[in-house]
Amino acid sequence: MSATSWPATTAQQIADTDDFHIAPYRPDGVTTGTLTWIWSVVVDGRVFVRAWNGTRGKWYQAAVAQRAGKITAAGAEHDVAFAPVDDADLGNRIDAAFEAKYAGSPYLPPMTAPDPRAATIEVAPRDRADGN
Repeated sequence: MSATSWPATTAQQIADTDDFHIAPYRPDGVTTGTLTWIWSVVVDGRVFVRAWNGTRGKWYQAAVAQRAGKITAAGAEHDVAFAPVDDADLGNRIDAAFEAKYAGSPYLPPMTAPDPRAATIEVAPRDRADGN
């Protein structure tokens, strides 16, 4: 991913809260879709999300197509870049982060199932001035 890294304090705030909303850009590359609440985890200072509906999910498809959008997380709005994750070892570590953060939730087992796991996205901050 060619975006910058999250500041450590921001990554920790995202890791500690459950208020992550995502809005990939629409095809015009300017307008964002409706903010959608989703689960997020942080692994090694990097932020990851998954689509409950797997790769069929609308926001997932928009994120992969547009590669950029906005999020609100930990009380702030951020311009972000999106990149699909296709790394089995990293996927296992993301599973473990979901299991730690959302332990006891009845929605946890489906989020670590193959379909949502295939729809894992890294979310990284981006500089609006760079046009990416």
